[in-house]
Amino acid sequence: MSEITKQRPKFLNLVAIRLPLAGFASILHRVSGIGMFLMLPLLIWLLQLSLGSAESFEALKSVVANPLVKLILLGLLWAFLHHFCMGIRILLIDVQIGVEKEQACTSAKAVLAVSLALTAVLGLKLLGAY
Repeated sequence: MSEITKQRPKFLNLVAIRLPLAGFASILHRVSGIGMFLMLPLLIWLLQLSLGSAESFEALKSVVANPLVKLILLGLLWAFLHHFCMGIRILLIDVQIGVEKEQACTSAKAVLAVSLALTAVLGLKLLGAY
């Protein structure tokens, strides 16, 4: 009987595993959620600066003018948009829409494309391109 059973690996080689595109999208969904959670203090502080007074709003504008802060905000923008789009995909899968392998791959591609496209459009606005 032991000859028939498949030998399980003793360790999990994460580099050798080939995840499907939906697996990468799922991992990015978790990463984006963690990133947004960890950046909540920064976002709350920026909200406080924007709502305090005219002087604190000027302080907010000077903080947001920093290129490093703009980069962080661009990353948060991507995290929100990816998390939102992937959340819609997961809700559709929960109601048995897009469960088949081809549909799941297509919806994962759509999530990545839409979230990156929206990030590019809104990121240009954040960076002051228009």
